[in-house]
Amino acid sequence: MLTRRTLFALAAGGTVGALAAGWLHRGYSRALDAARTRIAGYRATTITSRFGPLQYAEAGTGVPVLMIHGSGGGFDQGLLFAAPLVELGMRVIAPSRFGYLGSAFPADASSENQADAFVDLLDALHVDRIAVIGGSAGALSAIAFAIRHPDRCAALIPVVPATYVPDRPSARPWSLGQEHLVEAALGSDFLFWAAISAMPEMMIGSVLATDPALLAAASADERSRVQAVLDSILPVSERRHGLLNDMRLAGDPQPMPLERITAPTLAISVEDDRYLTADAARHIASRVPGARLLLYPTGGHVWIGHNAEMFAAISDFLKETAS
Repeated sequence: MLTRRTLFALAAGGTVGALAAGWLHRGYSRALDAARTRIAGYRATTITSRFGPLQYAEAGTGVPVLMIHGSGGGFDQGLLFAAPLVELGMRVIAPSRFGYLGSAFPADASSENQADAFVDLLDALHVDRIAVIGGSAGALSAIAFAIRHPDRCAALIPVVPATYVPDRPSARPWSLGQEHLVEAALGSDFLFWAAISAMPEMMIGSVLATDPALLAAASADERSRVQAVLDSILPVSERRHGLLNDMRLAGDPQPMPLERITAPTLAISVEDDRYLTADAARHIASRVPGARLLLYPTGGHVWIGHNAEMFAAISDFLKETAS
């Protein structure tokens, strides 16, 4: 989530929301305290990778799966997304990518270096091979892991991948004023909280790239899940460097040598995802030898209405292919 083209909407919306909700500062303090308490509850661990500290958390037992979070995330978003796999009897290992929640932000925060950092994590955990799931912008480093470390990758599952699509125009460069506005917004937890509090539908539509009407019509469980995804971006200030890096990498993704991937691959997306990741999933499936494609017609970037179904499909794919 929060790929490059939504960040300006976040910044502008947060500023307006802050003005509209300035008197709710007490609510903001409660929300930030709740976010920090939630993060602490995951009992994250830090290892030293070749690029510096890497923080991760895990849940469950059984066959391990590496869950790579999307923009605005961290280990907490990874565990939130993959909670159904824990319920299905798997061990989910969720690292924070570069610049997110306790992980280093090296001078070269490329997807390739991030993939190498995952190897250091696996070595620290004594895990030889693992299936990797990459959500949204996290699909970039998940794919890089499969390409660079085929001996360590048991399966690859990019979900709503914010990856390269042939013939898609490059993103327009931002003006200096836009860059300053976005950087200010990402440094302010209050601006982000004000935006999600005062303008939730706008944030669902822009940040989560999902039609707000889908959420309004969804089950109570799905509404709660999606709200948790949005709330989990707080504190945004502790994810700022990672978000700005994703703006660069996922905002204008470059082609990758997908034909070199040897791991069993399942690309998943949703046709009405406003980030247009269905096209990226099709491209991955067409280039990776033997890859499969799973597309849902509706659900937006957070696959509303398909969470249980999608993770059941992922579980079945892993049982069939990963070893």
